[in-house]
Amino acid sequence: MATELSTGTSLQATDPEIARLVEEEERRQRETIRLIPSENYASKAVIEATGTVLTNKYSEGYPGRRYYEGQQVIDPIETLAIERAERLFGVDHANVQPYSGSVANLAVYLAFCEPGDTVMGMALPMGGHLTHGWSVSITGKWLRAVQYGVSRETGTVDFDEVRRLAREERPKLIFCGGTAVPRIIEFDRFAEIAEEVGAILVADIAHIAGLVAGGAHPSPTPHAPVISTTTHKTLRGPRGAMLMCREEHAAAIDKAVFPGLQGGPHDHITAAIAVALEEASRPEFAEYAHRIVDNSRTLADELIRRGFDLVSGGTDNHLILIDLTSKEVAGKVASQALDRAGLETNYNTVPFDPRKPFDPSGLRIGTPSVTTRGMGRDEMLTIADLMDRVIEAARAGDDAALDRIRDESRELATAFPAPGIDA
Repeated sequence: MATELSTGTSLQATDPEIARLVEEEERRQRETIRLIPSENYASKAVIEATGTVLTNKYSEGYPGRRYYEGQQVIDPIETLAIERAERLFGVDHANVQPYSGSVANLAVYLAFCEPGDTVMGMALPMGGHLTHGWSVSITGKWLRAVQYGVSRETGTVDFDEVRRLAREERPKLIFCGGTAVPRIIEFDRFAEIAEEVGAILVADIAHIAGLVAGGAHPSPTPHAPVISTTTHKTLRGPRGAMLMCREEHAAAIDKAVFPGLQGGPHDHITAAIAVALEEASRPEFAEYAHRIVDNSRTLADELIRRGFDLVSGGTDNHLILIDLTSKEVAGKVASQALDRAGLETNYNTVPFDPRKPFDPSGLRIGTPSVTTRGMGRDEMLTIADLMDRVIEAARAGDDAALDRIRDESRELATAFPAPGIDA
C-alpha cells in the first residue's frame, strides 16, 4: 500500500520542495523578458507529450528493428516524427533519436571520421560551437580540427580564409553554422568549397531550424549532405535533436547514433518532437518565423540608433551579438544587471575579443521567446529602451534604477501570456 501511495500522488504531495522550485521557475518565465536566443516557450501540447507515460518505455533500435518487445505504440510514434521531419525539411532521411545537439554532432564525426582525422569548423570565439572542433571539446581533442573565422572588417564569414584552409588542410568534414551567427548562413558557398576539396558539408542549423522550417531562412537541404539540429530553440520543441541526410548516408548516420553513441531513445521526447514538427508544418508557424526576424531587425536597428555596436552591423535572423566595449561595461556585468532588471540575456565573446570567455565584451540576445509571446515592433522599441537604461545604470552602479526597471519589465512581460505556462 505504501508503494501505491508513493507512486500515485502528485508532485506537490510527493516532493513539495521540487514542486515549489518548479512553480518559482514558472513564475520567473512568466514575469521575465527572455532574450536568450537559444531559449523559447514550448506549447502546452509539447509539454504534455514530454510528460507522458512514454517515459516508462525502453526502445533500443529503430522502428521494426527493436531489441525490446512491446513496441506496438512506440514504433508508430517514432515513424510519425521521422516522416514529419523528412517532409518539413525536404530531406531523404531523418533520425530523431539524438539526446542533444552535441550528441548529434558527435554521431556525425563517428559516422565519417577516424580519430586524428582533419575536420573544419568555425572557431568558438568567432561564433562557432564547442562541438565544431574547439580545443576544450572532445571534438578538438580526438580529431585534428582547423578553425575558420570572420572578417575583422565585416564580422561575417571570411570565405577566402575558408577556401584557403580547406585547400591546405583537406578536411573530411566541414561544419557551417554556429551559436552566435547573426547573419544568413551561405550554405551554397560552403558547399562549393566542400565539393572542391572532397569534404562532406555538415550544416548545423540548431539555432535557425524554426526559421528554415518557416521559410524565414534559406534551407541547407539542396547544399548540405548532412544536417544537424536541436529541436528546441526556434523550432519550439522539447530538448532533443535530429540528424537529417541524403539517402547515401542514412545507414552510417543511424549506426552512429545507435549503437554507436546511445542506447534506448527517450520515447517521450520523440513524441514531443513529433508534436513540434506538426506545429511547425502549419501556416501560422511560418508567420511566426518571419515575425522573429522582423522583431530581431527592429530591435537591432533601435539598439544601433541608441549607440550600441552590433557585430556585423545588424542581423538577418533571430540573433543579435552586441559588443559593449564602447559602452564601457563588460558583458558579464551587463548580463547580470539586465537579469536583475528582468531581462534575461547571456554574456558572450565577440570576434577578436580581448577579454576572457568568462568575462567577455559582449552580449548575445534574440527574439524567439518574446515573439512566441506575441510581442511585436512596439515592444521591441520598449525592450531596446529598457536595455539602454539598464546598461547606463550598470555603468553608474545604480542598483535602485535596476529595481525600478524590473517593475517595468514585469509589467511588459505579464501583458503577453507565456504559452505552455498556466497563468
